[in-house]
Amino acid sequence: MRFALAAVSHAPTLGRVDPGGTIYEEILAAIGRVQEFVTEFDPEIVVSFGPDHFNGVLYEMMPSFCIGAQAEGIGDWGTAKGPLPVDSETARRLHAGVLAQGIDVARSEMLKVDHGMLQTMEFIFGKGFTKPFVPVFVNCVGLPLGPMRRMRLFGEAMGATAKEFGKRVLFLASGGLSHDPPIPVFDTAPAPVRARLTSAVITPEQRAEREAMIMKAAHAHARGEGGSKPVNDAFDRELLRVLASGDLSQADAWQNDWVTREGGSGAQEVRTWLAAFSSLSALGGYSVVDEGYWPSVPWGAGFGVVTARSAA
Repeated sequence: MRFALAAVSHAPTLGRVDPGGTIYEEILAAIGRVQEFVTEFDPEIVVSFGPDHFNGVLYEMMPSFCIGAQAEGIGDWGTAKGPLPVDSETARRLHAGVLAQGIDVARSEMLKVDHGMLQTMEFIFGKGFTKPFVPVFVNCVGLPLGPMRRMRLFGEAMGATAKEFGKRVLFLASGGLSHDPPIPVFDTAPAPVRARLTSAVITPEQRAEREAMIMKAAHAHARGEGGSKPVNDAFDRELLRVLASGDLSQADAWQNDWVTREGGSGAQEVRTWLAAFSSLSALGGYSVVDEGYWPSVPWGAGFGVVTARSAA
């Protein structure tokens, strides 16, 4: 086995808001199994697909996807702050290879990464991890969004390029599933919010204020208050079914308005999963090793954990 995948939802409320029942303990056990899977696979290259939450990538320049050849963590929600151990040579080779296949992708020599990618990296490799990796930003909040088919083709180009390296490659995904956090929409936002969504400088005070707002909304939802959509178990399971099937062309039918209507504002983060699974699919058939899914009513979110390996 030369190629493998691990997809783990991120959840900044993990450990801060009780998801109900034994969900917290079960999620931690599932993450432990992912750690064992990755350790056994022993990847030589790690490619991590993750979103941003208007923390590192803003409307001053909003690409659909971007490969980071150098990167730094912004330190939100207790994740890493400062320079990250990026596999710069591999990142630049991936960027060139994807472009050569006719898929436009941006490259950053100073990608700013928030908890959307780093929480899953820290789940698997630990706090203060030193494992070199390639961070790949996937736009999931900066409207308008491109079609899912484009996301699939981007992933396939990433996988086909990685195949040429002749090394063990692990594709990671962080994001999803159904959840409906308060996400500002630039086109309808007031001027002060538009300015923040465009500025490259977010003060610690602004970040703390935003995190407090999200925590307030999370606690309200846990009490059965607020206007956020509830977790959509059927929606999440359909997404997981398609991803596990190997026939990712089914995802081409996922219209953006359907994803948001059924899964909530945060459900577009499934794009990171589609990119990672598409990367693996470009390397031949694959099979799911382990899958876990927890629909948390207090969170108003579905949390998923999947590992898979290629036939090659």
